[in-house]
Order: sequence, then structure tokens, then C-alpha cells
Amino acid sequence: MATENIIAALDIGTTKIVCLVGEMDDEQRIYVIGHGEAPAEGLKRGIVVDMEKTVGSIRRAVDDAQMISGTEIDRVTAGIAGEHIRSINSHGVIAVSRSDQEITAHDVRRAIDAARAVAIPVDRETIHVIPQNFSVDDQGGIKDPVGMSGVRLELEAHIVTASVTSAKNIYRALERCHLSVDHMVLESLALSQVLLTDSELELGVIVVDVGGDITNMSVFYDGAIRYTGVISLGAKNVTSDIAIGLRTSVDQAERLKTTHGAAVASMADPEEMVTVAGAVGRPDREVSRNVLASIIEPRMEEIFSLVMREIKKVGITDRLAAGIVLAGGGSLLPGAVELAEQIFDMQVRTGRIERIEHIPDELDSVRYATVHGLLRYGFQHEPLPGGKRGRVRSLLKRFENWITRRF
Repeated sequence: MATENIIAALDIGTTKIVCLVGEMDDEQRIYVIGHGEAPAEGLKRGIVVDMEKTVGSIRRAVDDAQMISGTEIDRVTAGIAGEHIRSINSHGVIAVSRSDQEITAHDVRRAIDAARAVAIPVDRETIHVIPQNFSVDDQGGIKDPVGMSGVRLELEAHIVTASVTSAKNIYRALERCHLSVDHMVLESLALSQVLLTDSELELGVIVVDVGGDITNMSVFYDGAIRYTGVISLGAKNVTSDIAIGLRTSVDQAERLKTTHGAAVASMADPEEMVTVAGAVGRPDREVSRNVLASIIEPRMEEIFSLVMREIKKVGITDRLAAGIVLAGGGSLLPGAVELAEQIFDMQVRTGRIERIEHIPDELDSVRYATVHGLLRYGFQHEPLPGGKRGRVRSLLKRFENWITRRF
């Protein structure tokens, strides 16, 4: 894209692929000027299982965004998620290089490199090394040490890795769509850009993103991401339960879930009836909303319970003063907040997209929070409008270089 203050973001989700084109004005306000969406065909739990279908889905989303925005898209800020994502916390220590002991940006980069030098299996690729906090000599809890004086600089960092094979297939799909990549971003990190306040980031909060095939969780406190995890269940499992329980098609089950479903059975009126289309030529029949919700509730309870088990496993429940923020299409079920509050025993709210000045009405939903977060991340890590952007190499080439360095 020729204009430096216009960028594109691409969310390669488990149920849909969404492309946004955004423009930033002189006052740093972001406006969505184009969008495209396509079903995520060829993907399962964030992993490419059919390259041709994946490429076709990406192309359809990007083509629609180009047409609406009137902008040619040749590079994107892309999201990555899935069962193959792993994260660890790491520690890096360096000696300050300058003779006057003033810490520079070069020292910070060296500390990040030291934290990055942790043993990672050869089948995994580092996506992010995210600084959490720094220590200068005996003084800890420092967010930005540049300009301070000291002899020893230490860094606590969060390292996110992805399966080399899974990441390579995503890179290759983008390459086949003639798209270069400005940034590859963990989707949980992108969500924090538009769903969380500065106070929540400091006090401690969990983002629970109930997607189609998987549920992502990410923990933030003291202003930084501290833990990420993936649950291998999502909203599609709820749909499958409905299809099996009511003996209907998956498409009909999805419609029933989104139009009449509830995450808590006690919230559904047993006197209110809904029509269930029969499968394979069977006649339609009537069931109560209460019966429908009774099928949905156990699966939603299982998803939230598995997230709670992860939270307890890492021992961070006492650091979550701001509670839980729900995201993803699965969080939109009536009663999802109430059910989550029962299981987590914390304050829970449904996320709302903030920090984007203009959003088309059809995209102003937490279902699209990830791609808005990617858009904001892209602008935050771009040169100022009018600044010269360096040439972006293809991710496939960068991947090949990475393999060469490793072996």
C-alpha cells in the first residue's frame, strides 16, 4: 500500500478470516475504511489442514477489503493462534556497556536477546519476546530503564513460541496470496490492545477468548502479559452438542444457538418454544428454550472450568483484582457472564472494542475484537505518517533464514 498512514490487518481465525483496512489521522485516531470476511475453510484449531482452501479464504477476505477501501493490499499485520502456541517466562541478565554506566536502548536489546537465549525445541519458532519488567542493580519493577544508571540490567520476559510446521504453513499461505507481513502477532496480545484498560492491565485481568474450535486465555498484571494458554474446546463444540441432542443439522444447531440459546438454563423460559428443523427428511418439531439451554450450559461450564484449572495450576488467582474479560463469539450467549462469575468467583464482563475511532456497525462486536486489535498493534509499531518504511522481506524468506541460522 502506497500511503504510509493506511495499513491492513488480517485475523486468520478458526471459524472466519477477517481483513481490515485502517487509516490513522494526524491526531493518532484510527478509522476502519474497508473490510472483508470469509469462512475459514482449510483450517482446524488454527492449523492449516488444506492449503488450497486456506489460500482461497484469505484471498476472498482480502479482495473484499481492497474493493471497499479502494486500496491495494500487499502486506498485513497478521494474527496467529491455535493449539500449537506455547509460552514460557524467561530471565535475561547483562552488564551495562557504557563506561559512564548509563543504560541505552542497545543495552535493552541485549537484555532481550539474553532472555531469548533460552532452550527451545528445534520444532518451535519464537513469535514474541515481550518484556515484563526490568531491574537495575537492586532496583526492580522498572518499565523503561533507558537513561538510568547502573552496572547490571536484568529483564523478565514472556516468550511465545509456535510450531515451526504450523507457522510455516500460515506463512506459505500468505506468500501464495502475495502478502508480505509487517508483524505476526499473538491474537491474545492483539485483544489486549482494544479490550483492556490501563487499570486492568496493572491490577490483573484474564482475557478468555471463546472462539470456534479453541478457547484462548491470557493473563495480564503489572502492565504486562504473564501467561498464555489454549483450551481445545470452543463454540463449535456447543453447536455439535445441540445438533446431537436435538437430532438436527449443524447449520440448524448454529442458528438455534445464536438466536435462541443461553448459557444458563435457569435464564431460559420453559414456556417459550422454538422450532427445530428435522434432519434427513424428518418433520420439524418444537422444543422449549429451557431444553436448548440445558444442552448448552454443561459445555460452557466445561470450557470455563478448564480455564479455571489452568489459572489455579499457575497460581495467579491472587493477582487478578480486575477479574475476567470475555471475548469471542462464544461469549455473546446470554448468561455467559453469569455462568463465568459462578465458576471463576470473580467479576466478569464482556469485552467492548475501544481505541478505534470509527467502526462499521456490522463490525462493532467482540467477535471482531482480534482484528481490530491487530490493526491498532500495526499502527503502534509503524513509522510515523510520512516516515519512510523499510523494505519488508517475505515471511517465508525470513523463515528460511531462521532455519539456516539454527542448523
